Amino acid sequence: MAESGLDKHQLAGFDDRERGFSRPVEFEQVGDLYRAIIRYESVRVTTDPHPTQDHALTVLIQTLHRRGYRQLRTQKSFRNGMYLGSQELWVEYPDPPQAEP
Repeated sequence: MAESGLDKHQLAGFDDRERGFSRPVEFEQVGDLYRAIIRYESVRVTTDPHPTQDHALTVLIQTLHRRGYRQLRTQKSFRNGMYLGSQELWVEYPDPPQAEP
């Protein structure tokens, strides 16, 4: 699904059952817009198209937060289709505030 010239990120964190995971996030170009896509077990989350890959990634993170995923962080592993290895720093996304029981 990842096309040459697009970014790719590694996404790590805890799922809605508090299990650690790490999966690649791929992007799909739709005209001049971009979708972020992650597959985790039987779950596939795809964003609507957005103007930039970064915006699509942010929407993906927000969607996962709403589904109960926590301590999410990403590391860019491909930029414009070029492999970066682990050169890039991890970006952490603060968890949204929890409703009190």
